[in-house]
Amino acid sequence: MTKAIVGIIGGSGVYDLPGLQDLREERISTPWGEPSDALRFGRIGDTQAVFLPRHGRGHRLSPSGINYRANIDAMKRAGVTDIVSVSACGSFKPELYPGLFVLVDQFVDRTVGRESSFYGNGFVAHVSMAHPIAPALQRRIEEAARAESIEHVRNGTYVCMEGPQFSSYAESLTYKGLGYDVIGMTAMPEAKLAREAEISYATIAMVTDYDCWHPEHDAVDVASVIKVVHENASKAARLLTRLLLGFPAEHERCPIGSDRALDAALITAPDARDPEVMKKLDAVAGRVLGLS
Repeated sequence: MTKAIVGIIGGSGVYDLPGLQDLREERISTPWGEPSDALRFGRIGDTQAVFLPRHGRGHRLSPSGINYRANIDAMKRAGVTDIVSVSACGSFKPELYPGLFVLVDQFVDRTVGRESSFYGNGFVAHVSMAHPIAPALQRRIEEAARAESIEHVRNGTYVCMEGPQFSSYAESLTYKGLGYDVIGMTAMPEAKLAREAEISYATIAMVTDYDCWHPEHDAVDVASVIKVVHENASKAARLLTRLLLGFPAEHERCPIGSDRALDAALITAPDARDPEVMKKLDAVAGRVLGLS
């Protein structure tokens, strides 16, 4: 069995993880460039955790300026088996109100220009994204939310836009009409890369606003978002602490195989693989390449 190490990727307002004991920081270099910040290693109870602020301390990085590949590669090199992503989002439904946590299970990727895969020319792989969220991990997050009496709903579709601008009114009405639940700027390509790295992944989408479709609410602005972000951050800390305190010591095999996603994904013949590309994959594909 593999020891469970939980990675926490903090979004807007979540720049640290209170309560981490035996804290140390380490900057991890990757073949894909530098991660958003130094990784913070520690534990809560007996569970080892690795925290990374997605936007960097001080919120230096825009959604489009984040090096998602470096972040996930660094998590893999740190031994992370499960990633919990925390993300601020807007809502398309009246019942998904500001302050509610949505444990989404689907994504729609509307980003452009972001590097969304570790693979490409010279070494091609196709992982399944039919079910992007690891269900066992999502279930544990939900149990922690219940234990902390944090209002939440399970399942929903998160559409990821490029940003950094908020939606136009027409875009907001379009996404609402398509039945999407929430909108954010950072879950993609993060979820895709976690799958390619064989790390179980789940998202906590923290509702901050109603985007701009709601006739009884002003158009979204930074000031209104930040107010709710700060309120959500304390709840997120409680939820994550409860999750880690009750986390199993050994990594639970994912029932949908997210932690073995590369078993049937590699398509380039071994003798046709670019050795320079393979070198960069030593961490994320080490298991199937016989490097780990």
